[in-house]
Amino acid sequence: METFHKLFASLLTLIYHGFDRVVIQGYLPLLTPPEHIVYFFRDLHGIYPITKQALRQRTRDYQHWVEAFARNHRIPLQWPDPDRKKKGLRQEDYVRPYLLAMERRQRFGVYFIFKTMEPGPNFRSCPPKYPTQDPDYRIIKRQWSRYTHYYFYLRDEVLGPMILCVGSFLPFQTRYWINGHSFIAGELQRQGLRFHKDDNAFLSVSDPEALQATADRLSPEIIRQRLDYWTLVLGPKFSKKERAAIHLRRKYSLNQVEYCLNFIFRRNFPIHKIFERSAELGLFCLTADKIAQIFGVRKHKRLPGKLHSLLERLDHGHHVLRIYCKNLVARL
Repeated sequence: METFHKLFASLLTLIYHGFDRVVIQGYLPLLTPPEHIVYFFRDLHGIYPITKQALRQRTRDYQHWVEAFARNHRIPLQWPDPDRKKKGLRQEDYVRPYLLAMERRQRFGVYFIFKTMEPGPNFRSCPPKYPTQDPDYRIIKRQWSRYTHYYFYLRDEVLGPMILCVGSFLPFQTRYWINGHSFIAGELQRQGLRFHKDDNAFLSVSDPEALQATADRLSPEIIRQRLDYWTLVLGPKFSKKERAAIHLRRKYSLNQVEYCLNFIFRRNFPIHKIFERSAELGLFCLTADKIAQIFGVRKHKRLPGKLHSLLERLDHGHHVLRIYCKNLVARL
């Protein structure tokens, strides 16, 4: 990158790096194994046998809470429109007017809720295959099935716009989508710095050093604090008795991290030429051996799917370099 900067320094306006899109998984470790579910219902609440009706009651309680929350705060709660998806309109584009309204009023909180049916982890209660001494004995199994998930679109005062997805069945698994550029924009506004941001990139800023320093301040502690807050506000509710008996603190793991190194050019002509040349070199250099190494797979005779690179021209000079390996695709 130092060589790149030396070659094109006269054509560049701004250079910065930082986190872009981050997807985080949240889970309750002490409500994940089946034996902990048995303790939760049988020993803590005295519910025995642990039937599917007992498991579903926790789901109904949370679903009723979400509906009451949306109704009391006048937040739209709806299923995604399949026709909208066919037209290529993303859910983020559909809810953007609600986000802009929140920004104009300088408010923070939830502005839209989508509910979807999608697979996720849950538990199944079933009788044993063979008779046992205890007629009420039930086997609690962890499984994957389709059930309702709630997508809370919200505006956080620190992280900016983010999405929180909560599964409505035990173990109430969560996912979070945040964007480092939103965090940077909010911090620059609080510092009173002028900047121009287009979609997911800063095109100009009055103090480039402050921009980079702000990007470097996004830490796991800041992210955890905001995720814990919104999970407590919007996630399933647990009583004081349950929290005293079980340490119901969520753990987090990274599903996806995008780290960007952005070179902002004064004009778009040079970057088009650079990308075209890079795509040409990629087509010549990305052989089957290198593609297999990039995706971390072994190349053998029974390898299914494609194993090649392809340069596509979509429209008006917008080129896309696709790298295929099995069922995986890298797009540049």
